Amino acid sequence: MADTWIRLLGPPRIEAPDATIPQPRGRKAWAVLAYLALQTGGTGRSRTAALLFPDAEDPLGALRWNLSELRRTLGGAAIGGDPLELALQPGWHCDAAALRDSADGVAPRMLDGQLLEGLSFGDCPVFDSWLADQRYRLENCVQSLLYEAALAALASGAAGEAVELASQALRRDAFNADCNAVLVKALVALGEHRRAREQVAKCADLYHRELGLPLPAEVRRALSDSAPAADPGVPASAAAVRSYLDAGAASLSAGSVDRGLDQLRAAVGLAQRTADRHLLAESLVTLAGAVIHQAGGRGAEVADFLHRALSAEAADGVSRTAAAAYRELGYLSVQRGVPDRAAGWLDRAMLAAAGIPDEQSRILAIKGMLASDTAHYGDAVAAFTESGTLAEAAGNLRQQAFSGALLGRVHLLRGQVEQAATALDQALGLIAAEHWTAFEPFVAGLRGETYLAAGRLEEAAAFIDRSWVMADLAGDHCYMALAAGAEGRLFLAHGDLAAAERWIDRGLEPAPWYLWYSARLLDAAAEVAIATRSPRAEEFAARLGRLASRSGMREFVVRAQSHRAVLGDAAAAEAVPWLAKEIDNPALTAFLVQRHGG
Repeated sequence: MADTWIRLLGPPRIEAPDATIPQPRGRKAWAVLAYLALQTGGTGRSRTAALLFPDAEDPLGALRWNLSELRRTLGGAAIGGDPLELALQPGWHCDAAALRDSADGVAPRMLDGQLLEGLSFGDCPVFDSWLADQRYRLENCVQSLLYEAALAALASGAAGEAVELASQALRRDAFNADCNAVLVKALVALGEHRRAREQVAKCADLYHRELGLPLPAEVRRALSDSAPAADPGVPASAAAVRSYLDAGAASLSAGSVDRGLDQLRAAVGLAQRTADRHLLAESLVTLAGAVIHQAGGRGAEVADFLHRALSAEAADGVSRTAAAAYRELGYLSVQRGVPDRAAGWLDRAMLAAAGIPDEQSRILAIKGMLASDTAHYGDAVAAFTESGTLAEAAGNLRQQAFSGALLGRVHLLRGQVEQAATALDQALGLIAAEHWTAFEPFVAGLRGETYLAAGRLEEAAAFIDRSWVMADLAGDHCYMALAAGAEGRLFLAHGDLAAAERWIDRGLEPAPWYLWYSARLLDAAAEVAIATRSPRAEEFAARLGRLASRSGMREFVVRAQSHRAVLGDAAAAEAVPWLAKEIDNPALTAFLVQRHGG
């Protein structure tokens, strides 16, 4: 029997190729189905009834009727219990749930349209808010899936398929620089150089005409990239490749980033001329890691390296190289704010890293970042703690500092100031021992915020100022955004609103790759704008809401709604307690009680 699909993206319907399937009647039945499909672990009956039938005389009775309607039409699904859960039987699938779970086998071409497209729920303001958030998140997830599928097709030699997938992604978002770069790379791979040049020109015109910006560098590089060649007299042997890899590592360690990257690119060029697919994969992953962590690369070029590495490695079992490639793809997805895709990559990484504790430590740290960003703080603490334990056993001081600093961030966000200070001081000690100055602005900025939370403004200023200076000197946009937001909050605490506004404006100038930093800065911007009665407050709250919804940052979704509520949005005021109830964060609860009461 052919598979049956519940299509919640686009106009909702149930599809089976060989049969006519009865469809649920009424928009509320579809709303119940979508809500259950996207709730991991189920949802309470009373909560669901209050969400979807707020004006009904008997909300639970209205819910029971709609559940009965769904059972009538969903022969391959079971709905029941309290909490309510939707369980699909073999042969039945749901597009939105498959996206949420990062399931394999989701055909990107079949994913089109908004969640519950064409249906509106103005009579259920809290559900309407939830639906808007989910639409942003799933649209972002579909866009990322198309982008990744295009990269995977290009890496496997299917350039024509890559063109189709990248083109579909660009129909959804013509300004996406990474998708434009992949399309250009695919056209070049097909030998269609004229079309590739036309696409670059089209992209350049769009950016200039609509945004007043120059052509993104990654699109230009996609047309003209050429890796530095190794010495033509050097034989394409494993020994030669490893010599270039060693030379690249030494150059990077000495701070010569450009030279190191050239040497690693040469290693890849040599590895491509050998028959050793594993060596090629290892070289590509090494180059990708250097571009990400030494040169700040996050675009299509580095993702292409990783997909090519996985295509070369073709590992189904344990593989350190594959684990590292999956981890880096997960890391990129975390920073780009695509949590559903990140979770899938990191799960694959852990399978490939079975029995490799030092790699598991790195993967767990990224899992902790993902859990923290999406406000699953208990999971984040567990991941960072285990990561630190494994790193300590392996003697990896930098990984200990990284995991410990991010554990400190979780404690700070949850208002556990003393625990945060302890974790951050330990990380600062490890950073000093390793002379890891590149990471210090992040930890110093957070340490300053612990003093700020404790009301110790002089100590806070010392650390926050150091964080800003070091981030500014390094040109690190992420840490600059973090430090500027902290400066804004510091001057807000001093009552110097003009200085707070200046710091917010300063922080908004750069564009961080890691979207969590943008969200935190926009949160600070909204707080400062509300305090100064600035007309920009609504703009900041709206920007934060869109970014947080798209990226699954649940606490920032709540904070954006709280800002809107303070600015007079009645629907947002209704949504705040509903959404906050799902987040275990005493600091958030205290903030909302102080601001809204109750």
